[in-house]
Amino acid sequence: MKRQLTIWMVCLQTVVAWGGHILIDGSYTSPEGSIYPGTTRTFQVYVPDQYDGTVAACLYVGLDGVLCNAPAVMDSLISIKKMPVTIGIFLQPGVIRDAQGEVIRYNRSNEFDMPDGTFARFLDEQLLPHVLATSTPDGRPLRISHRGNDHMIFGLSSGGICAFVAAWHRPDLFARVFSGVGTFVAMRGGNDLQAIVRKHEPKALRIFLQDGTNDVWNPLFGHWYEGNRMLASALKFAGYDCDFDWSDGGHNVKRSTEIFAQVMEWMWRDWPRPIAAGTTQNDFLAPLLIPGEGWELGPEEDFCAHPAATYNADSSLLVVSANPFANCLRQTVIIDGKACADQDFYWLHSYDNQNLSIWDQAFDGDGNLWVVTSAGIQICDQNGRVRAILESPIRDHLANITIEDGLVKLRDRSFTYTRKLNVKAPIPGVRPKSQGQG
Repeated sequence: MKRQLTIWMVCLQTVVAWGGHILIDGSYTSPEGSIYPGTTRTFQVYVPDQYDGTVAACLYVGLDGVLCNAPAVMDSLISIKKMPVTIGIFLQPGVIRDAQGEVIRYNRSNEFDMPDGTFARFLDEQLLPHVLATSTPDGRPLRISHRGNDHMIFGLSSGGICAFVAAWHRPDLFARVFSGVGTFVAMRGGNDLQAIVRKHEPKALRIFLQDGTNDVWNPLFGHWYEGNRMLASALKFAGYDCDFDWSDGGHNVKRSTEIFAQVMEWMWRDWPRPIAAGTTQNDFLAPLLIPGEGWELGPEEDFCAHPAATYNADSSLLVVSANPFANCLRQTVIIDGKACADQDFYWLHSYDNQNLSIWDQAFDGDGNLWVVTSAGIQICDQNGRVRAILESPIRDHLANITIEDGLVKLRDRSFTYTRKLNVKAPIPGVRPKSQGQG
């Protein structure tokens, strides 16, 4: 995991012995200028008896504190070797208090329901380093593996979507996810996740979803059970190692508690074997992918900023990123050398309800437009619809894209990345075969 030095405040307060483990109570306040500034939150650290402080443990993060009798279940499973030796961090969401100690802002929804990667970054850069910088009362340092394959995250309701989103954006941080009655509904964009999962190349994640037919129906936000079933369908379509529990339960922790031990055993089965990305049924994306081929650091090449406007192979279409306030690219038709029929045409996905950073775009030999964005490389068909999304090694600054036969290149000012894909380069002067109305 990436580590970043920050100013922080952490206070470990109470140690509680309980069965085959200890629980260490603590609190953390985020300073101004950091992620979630001014928030204070409490947490507990679970350390099993089997942890001796010399070998890095696996990690479990539980949102909204201790749920599902997790410490006792983990004690049992660790003792019979159904899960590895694991340090648990049970974390409450942040609040902001006034000088008298009264809560003036609850930050839970802002932290948990956002479908972007901010909360995962908070965990990685701020909270985990601070919690793990301490030791147990008997002097054992807290050491965890840095492999996402050794980390699991669980949450309920808004914590459920938060757990999924943290792993989705950071598989290197969490490869194992349990979401109970998750809020995959229209609160802060969680309802869009199932569409993105269907279009995105598969990630190396193992995912369990739980919900019940009597979960919440809210006339403003939607149906929790329906949202979970739609995400489950998308995960199966996209080839994930996933399982689900559907009951007649409601919006509570009861069913997650009942199945928690079985889910944990399923989640850690065959560990330490790495979780592998699956095979998508997306008939646009799957033919592009070559099994085992990912981004590689290539030879350094000269970087030059590409023009904001991009022509297709026969210069009959011009694409420009002309509107900085819309997540769309405009397309202009060129007839007899004259520009006409200009309109917003290529509609792109965004996680955080903010303007995408759009770095560059290029046409392939089939007339599809590849767009390098802060939400990955989004591939649009001739009708302007995103049909596939590739993970990008460059997501936070300017990068150029070049498409060759069987190869895609990304360049920034320091590095060149290459990836073998089943893609054709455009042939200058040759218009690709029409894809029709589609």
